Amino acid sequence: MEMLKISKDWAWGLFYVVLLASASALALSKRQREAFLGRFNIRRRRASGASTPPRSFSPSNTADDKPPVTPALDHRTSFPPSRREALAVLAKSASVANRKILTGTEPSRDFLLNNPLPITRSYDLDNEVPKYTPTGFSTAEIKAMGDFPAYDVLSGVPLPQPYENFNPETALPRPYRPIRWAYHQTMSLTKMEPDWWLEVESTYVQRVNERKELYRLHGKMVLDYLPGSELVCKELMEMCLQFYCARYPSYFSLSTDNSTFHNRLLDSTTDIKSMHPLLVLLNNVPEDFAIVLRNEKDGMYYFRAGTVCSSLGWNVSTKIGLQLKDIHTTVADYKEKMSFSMDRYFTKMPTTMPIQRGSWSLEIDKPLFMPPGHPHEALRSQQKPDLKKEDCYLRVDWQTLRRLPLSAGVVFNFKALFTPVVEFRDEPYVPALVLKNLKEGKKNLMEYKGTWHVEHIIIPLMEEYAREQVENGVVKVEDGKEWEVTTLEESPYFSGWEEKWHRQQGF
Repeated sequence: MEMLKISKDWAWGLFYVVLLASASALALSKRQREAFLGRFNIRRRRASGASTPPRSFSPSNTADDKPPVTPALDHRTSFPPSRREALAVLAKSASVANRKILTGTEPSRDFLLNNPLPITRSYDLDNEVPKYTPTGFSTAEIKAMGDFPAYDVLSGVPLPQPYENFNPETALPRPYRPIRWAYHQTMSLTKMEPDWWLEVESTYVQRVNERKELYRLHGKMVLDYLPGSELVCKELMEMCLQFYCARYPSYFSLSTDNSTFHNRLLDSTTDIKSMHPLLVLLNNVPEDFAIVLRNEKDGMYYFRAGTVCSSLGWNVSTKIGLQLKDIHTTVADYKEKMSFSMDRYFTKMPTTMPIQRGSWSLEIDKPLFMPPGHPHEALRSQQKPDLKKEDCYLRVDWQTLRRLPLSAGVVFNFKALFTPVVEFRDEPYVPALVLKNLKEGKKNLMEYKGTWHVEHIIIPLMEEYAREQVENGVVKVEDGKEWEVTTLEESPYFSGWEEKWHRQQGF
């Protein structure tokens, strides 16, 4: 099921990024290695003087056939990198009273341990003794920053540039084709591009209205929040609106007192303080957000709030409140091979390094949200003989993962994008990649992706397109040998994608 796929893909992807960081570091010189590991906030162990080979990364058993011992880490004493250096910048434009608050002493780790902002209960910034978030900010400092602080300064991630040539009636999402071969050997995580965190395109109004209707019908199955998530939800909402205003200034703006959001695409005005931040997002930002927070008692991350309207077979109600390892109980080998590295990755993830990736599947039509018993489920259990190629779509769940600077919450953000498979005809090498996956992909992986119900149409169609591309010289043949199918250099796009993308939008 698609949201379970998202969870599994994210789990393996993040596991690979940690593994790749470690493996790459081994190949560098000592000085290079120290610099490399420093970027990931990893301290290198002191080198052993023994002339024995390094310990294997493999989870295989030791020579005496005993299971490997996972080193115990106290995540309660581990914190993400502090962003308190941003306070000096913010203090320059603050009032005298707030400047004094923003130039306070940095708390020690012990102080953070003894004065944490609680994860499980609401907190009043006005009336209680200051508490501290995992990134080192006190509630007094957060209050002194006010609404809509400079999140680019706080996070270290720049605001987007204004989108030139943007036309909301013709705008298309970038043509993501995150199709890889060999699937099991390629990591698809890349650094997030700040200009493209949130994309607005021609289906914007339709999607917002569709998501609002889903919330009306399903309530907490698509949107929910637990006590203690107030700060992170407000922070996420402000970051999203701030992004929209910077990226699409002709269509989105805030009032001078930051209390009202003006949306010219919907011809609406939102009183920000009159509703929960996630409802502000639901009414204006057609993206899914799943928020996990650090529990001060064990240092682990728990799903505390979110709005998810594009899940197939999964919903917010079934996962809210769970720890990462419990969210991923259905993921094969998660506990044995991935849980330790994932927990450590979340513990150390900085605000300055948001990442992005995409997962894909093949669908009939454009299913967005599919609770159990939905009629669309029946389409996955049969191969309709009268299915038309025009009714088959590539679904890409384009995803980002970032830590928010004030609350230290980690936010999964994903958006379902649909492309007719007939578009592949003029996209170099894409038909061959799809065909390779469908015909030679590992059986359990393809069953997991759930492509069987459309394969009787898409396999012969991709064979036709791939053959055409060879005959037309789009796919090169050297020394009588056709291209050996592999992940494209342009991944997650394809050669010539920008020209096609611009042409389809009329600029």
